[in-house]
Amino acid sequence: MTAAHLEPETRAQWSSEPAFVFSMAAAAVGLGNLWRFPYMVGENGGGAFILAYLIALAVVAMPVMMLEVAAGRLRQGSVVTTYRGITRFGVFYGWFVVVLTIVITSYYLVITGWTLGYAVDAVRMNVAEFDDFTAGYNSVWYFLAVTVLAVLVLLRGVRAIEAFSKALMPLLALLIAGLVGVAMTMDGWSDARDFMLSWETGALANPTLWFFAFGQAFYTLAVGQGYLVTYGSYIPRKTNVPRATLIVAGAETTIALLAGWMIFPFVFTYGMDPGAGSELAFSTLPQVFEEMAIGAWLAIAFFGMFFAAAFSSCLAGLKVIIAAFAEQWKLSNPRAVAATGGLMLLLGLPSALSFSPVQLTLGGMPFLDFMDQFAGTNVVVASGVIGAGLLCWVLPLPQVTYALGAKSRWWAWRIFVVGRTMPFAVAAFAIWRLLA
Repeated sequence: MTAAHLEPETRAQWSSEPAFVFSMAAAAVGLGNLWRFPYMVGENGGGAFILAYLIALAVVAMPVMMLEVAAGRLRQGSVVTTYRGITRFGVFYGWFVVVLTIVITSYYLVITGWTLGYAVDAVRMNVAEFDDFTAGYNSVWYFLAVTVLAVLVLLRGVRAIEAFSKALMPLLALLIAGLVGVAMTMDGWSDARDFMLSWETGALANPTLWFFAFGQAFYTLAVGQGYLVTYGSYIPRKTNVPRATLIVAGAETTIALLAGWMIFPFVFTYGMDPGAGSELAFSTLPQVFEEMAIGAWLAIAFFGMFFAAAFSSCLAGLKVIIAAFAEQWKLSNPRAVAATGGLMLLLGLPSALSFSPVQLTLGGMPFLDFMDQFAGTNVVVASGVIGAGLLCWVLPLPQVTYALGAKSRWWAWRIFVVGRTMPFAVAAFAIWRLLA
């Protein structure tokens, strides 16, 4: 197969394979790893969830990740263009992914605003507990600030994301390693180790545990959310997709596990509840930092890092939406960025108001929590399954093999087996969950 099977390179590109790795890692290493993974571990029993998550990651999520990146590289367009180029019905799924990304990014920007607010308060040496922080309209003001800042960065295009990512990832790894080093000196280190490395007999027989584990694996690697297809469309021709995505997945997994080792020793040392839920980092850690002699400096490092990682994920989500708008409606980059920014301001406001004096709720819970529970697990898993099945049942194997840029067909065959069997496996899992 020759290069003629790929569309002409008319799009901007990452400058190199390492640039793609840094950018993709920065896109996925964000709230999914530093915010969502620890609280999911805490709510689902510790070690059992981690084991199920690692199995889901290796067996299913990583092959699907490679498939989505290869599909983006093959068609060199937005997520809508990619799936429309595969089958005429693919356009509907492509827009479904865009809508899902719009929903997730709208509340992501609110949580990123929290991280910015906490980082600012840490520098001012005045970190408040979560209830105090959200007593006024901080959620709204910081959401607006983050959205405007993201728009300014994205006006500069792909290379701005690349430059931001190259600066972020080494600093992020250094800060996390330093905080884990401090956590190892805490009295609760042994309790955290037991919590993360052991589980009760029979815990792995719980289908709900596996459902959340697969949801987190897909969430962590940004499967089914358009990030991988969009970022893959900017890959240089010589990139080896399996190698690049394995590096990204390895970085994601390492950061997620380190986030647990970073947070839980503090939680156990100060008698906090590991199952505190989505507020784990924002409710417990400010109290922890207040009790420590060097807590003020740790707070600056942690929440500064937290904001940078969350902001990189927001840029990735917004880029998915911008690429779709620009291509489908023939908009220039500035107009697509402006349209996306305006949409986020409108749709993110209800999530921001849910943690304010308005206390906007839906289904008996804060609007933001409802959206994360619904879209962050249920819809993400469904999207990943549908997308993988669509690609593997329609795309010819030789095209996928070529797009991967690998020397052997082994990865392509593995991807096809996973993608084609996933819909049937999910149906069997749904039956197991109903009967359990």
